[in-house]
Amino acid sequence: MSDKEKIKLLASDGMLIKRPLLITQEKIYVGFREKEWEELK
Repeated sequence: MSDKEKIKLLASDGMLIKRPLLITQEKIYVGFREKEWEELK
């Protein structure tokens, strides 16, 4: 897949991108740490 095709695909479906930012009432988490985020549930 070319870079142009990748960009087009990512632009068409934002759910394909993991956003490494989580904002809660108490804190802002930077970087995706699945275990840490699961503990917030």
